[in-house]
Amino acid sequence: MLQLTKSDSEIQREVLDEMKWDTRIKETDVGVEVDRGTVTLTGTVDSYAKKLVAQKAAHLVRGVLDVANDIEVRFPGTPGFTDTDIAHAVRRAIEWSSLVPTEPIQSTVSNGWVTLTGTVDYYSQRYDAERAIQPLSGVKGVTNAITVKPASVRPQDLKRKIEECLTRRVDREAQRIGVDVHGNGDVTVSGRVPTWTDVRAILGSIRFAQGVRSVENHLTVDPTL
Repeated sequence: MLQLTKSDSEIQREVLDEMKWDTRIKETDVGVEVDRGTVTLTGTVDSYAKKLVAQKAAHLVRGVLDVANDIEVRFPGTPGFTDTDIAHAVRRAIEWSSLVPTEPIQSTVSNGWVTLTGTVDYYSQRYDAERAIQPLSGVKGVTNAITVKPASVRPQDLKRKIEECLTRRVDREAQRIGVDVHGNGDVTVSGRVPTWTDVRAILGSIRFAQGVRSVENHLTVDPTL
């Protein structure tokens, strides 16, 4: 059994402190429960972006293994935005982003939930398209169904390039990370790292590699490392 370096009560207090530190959310809007290093977030916020902010704040705390984000997005007071309003805002956000190709991406909005579809050249464009619409008012959640075109990169070459990048950026953790490349750029990354900050750094490194079509994350956080 994994020996945690902090008690659940310590982790709970530090997650709440992290939320107090981040001025984008009110810690009083979010409930935090911890069970053996797994954090469950509850409560209500007025935007999808704030729901993600709370989630990221919890992952920043050393000792947190997993986060279940049960925060509800609810728009108080006014009736809010129609799906048509949101669809127009999504289109403008994509058009204004210099990192996202405009024409290949389509969106469907249903009850505030946005589904992105289409085909792009790089996995980073898929990621940036979702990032562009997360902060929009009225958005309750995002399903990213954008696909990435197959690239003419051999799996063994892509694996080598990813491993070289990880060695440059997270040298200490790279020795414990396994990278497998399947088919036309489907990457699986596994291993143990000490914090969720390391997880984000590793996934960020892989995200921009040319030839990546999808990333399956099997990394686990082990605070005892």
